[in-house]
Amino acid sequence: MRVPIACVVGWPIKHSRSPVIHRFWLNELRIVGDYVIKPVEPDKIAGFFKTFASGSFVGCNVTVPFKENAFAAVDSLEPAAKAIGAVNTIWVEDRKLRGDNTDAAGFLANLDQEAPGWDRYGGPAVVLGAGGAARAAVWALVGRGVAPIYLVNRTVARAEALALRFGKGVRPDDWAALPQLLDGARLLVNTTSLGMEGQPALPIDISPLSPHAVVTDLVYVPLETPLLAEARKRGLTTVDGLGMLLHQALPGFERWFGRRPRVTPELRRAVLETMVN
Repeated sequence: MRVPIACVVGWPIKHSRSPVIHRFWLNELRIVGDYVIKPVEPDKIAGFFKTFASGSFVGCNVTVPFKENAFAAVDSLEPAAKAIGAVNTIWVEDRKLRGDNTDAAGFLANLDQEAPGWDRYGGPAVVLGAGGAARAAVWALVGRGVAPIYLVNRTVARAEALALRFGKGVRPDDWAALPQLLDGARLLVNTTSLGMEGQPALPIDISPLSPHAVVTDLVYVPLETPLLAEARKRGLTTVDGLGMLLHQALPGFERWFGRRPRVTPELRRAVLETMVN
C-alpha cells in the first residue's frame, strides 16, 4: 500500500510551520503518512508542477512566491481559486492536478473564532497590500458583505487591477491616503510582509481607527507584530496570523489523507513551541 506523502513548496521555505501542523494531525488521527518541506527555486517551479501528477506526492500546499504559478499549472480549479486567481492547495486526482484556494476560508475562520461578531457592522475595512494574500482576504470580505473595502498598496496600479476583479465595493488607493481611510474603519488587515521577523515595521498611525475596530495581521512570526502590539495598547481587538495558517490547512489535509481534522488549542500550542525554541 502506498504511504501518502504531501509537501509544502515555496522559496524560501525552511521557515514553514506546515509540517508541524500536518504531522500533528497525522499523529492525532493515527494515520500512516508524512508531510515534508520541498524547496524549489523560482526558475524550476514550472518543471516541478509539470511532473507533479506523476510523482510520489499526493498533493501539496503552495506558498510565496508560487501561488499564481500554481494557478496556471493545475488542470482544474475550485470556485474559490478561480475567483481569487491563486492556488495554495493542490491534490492529484486521476493523474490530474486539482487546485483550490483555502486562504480565504482560513482568513474568515480565524476572525470568526478570535473576534466573534467582527462583521456585525459590515465595514468599512482597510486592506494593506495587493498580493496573493490580499486577493484572498478581499474576496472573503466581499463574500461576507463587508463594504466599502479600501485596498491600499504602494503601487496603486496593482490595487486598481485587484479592485477591478472584485467589484465596485473595493476601492483602490495609495499609502498617502491612509490617515483618511483609517478614520472610523472597523477592520484593518495587513497582508504585507512588513512587521515580519527580519522586515521593517509597518509605518502607519492607527489612531484614527474606530475604538471598536478589529486589527488582524497575516504575519505570524513574530506572533505579536508591532502593528498588533500597538492596537492592543489602544484597547482594540487583535487577531494574529497563526489561526489563519491553522484553518487554511484543514481542507488540504482532508483531501490528501481522507480524514477531517480539527483546529484545537493543543495544535496551536504545538506550533507555538516551534516558534520559541
